[in-house]
Amino acid sequence: MLKKYKFSIIITAVICLLPMLAGVILWDKLPEQIPSHWGIDGQIDGWSSKPFAVFFFPALLCGIHLLCVFASTLDPKSKNYAPQMFRLVLWICPVLSLLLNSLVYCFALGYDMLNVPMIISMLVGIMFIIVGNYLPKCRQSYTMGIKLPWTLNDEGNWNATHRVGGWVWTFCGVAMLVTAFLGIFWILIGVMLIAVVVPTIYSYLYYRKHMKD
Repeated sequence: MLKKYKFSIIITAVICLLPMLAGVILWDKLPEQIPSHWGIDGQIDGWSSKPFAVFFFPALLCGIHLLCVFASTLDPKSKNYAPQMFRLVLWICPVLSLLLNSLVYCFALGYDMLNVPMIISMLVGIMFIIVGNYLPKCRQSYTMGIKLPWTLNDEGNWNATHRVGGWVWTFCGVAMLVTAFLGIFWILIGVMLIAVVVPTIYSYLYYRKHMKD
C-alpha cells in the first residue's frame, strides 16, 4: 500500500508543512507572541512564541498525519480498506493544517473579527458529513471505522453498525452546521457524544439480539 500511495503521502506531508513557508514569508509582519488557543467563549486564552507557532504546529500535524498513514498500512486487514476511506485519512491532517494555521495567522495579523467557535463547529460538521457518507463503505479493519468488540468479531454487526453510523454521523454533521452560528460550544460536544453513543448502543443491541439466535 505504501508503494501505491507513495506520491500521495509525499504530497500530503508537504501540504501539512506549507504553513511553515507562509510563516517565513510573513515573519516580519507577525508579532513575537501569536494566539494559539481559544476558550469555549471564543476568546484567546493561550499564546505561543513566533518560532513555536510557525514551525511546531505544522510539524506536529505532519507527524500525526504520517503516524495515521503508517498505522493504517500496518493493519492486517488493510486490504479491506475502501479507497475513499484511505484518501480521507490522507487528507484530513493536510486540510486541518492549512485551515487552522491560516486561522492562527489571521488573528496574529489583527484579523480578529473571525468567530472561532463557529468556524470550528462548521469544520467538524463538514468532516462528520464526509465521514458519515463513507462509513457504510468501510469494511472490517483495526484502524478505520467503528471498532468495537462486537463489530470486529462479527462482519454482520460491522456492516449494520456502519450503515446506522453513516446516517447518525451525517445527521450530526448537518446539526453542527445548522447550530454553528449560535456559537454554543456545548452543542458541539453534545452532538459529538450522540455520534459516538448511538452507534455503540446499536452495535451492542445487535450483538445481544443475534447472540440469542
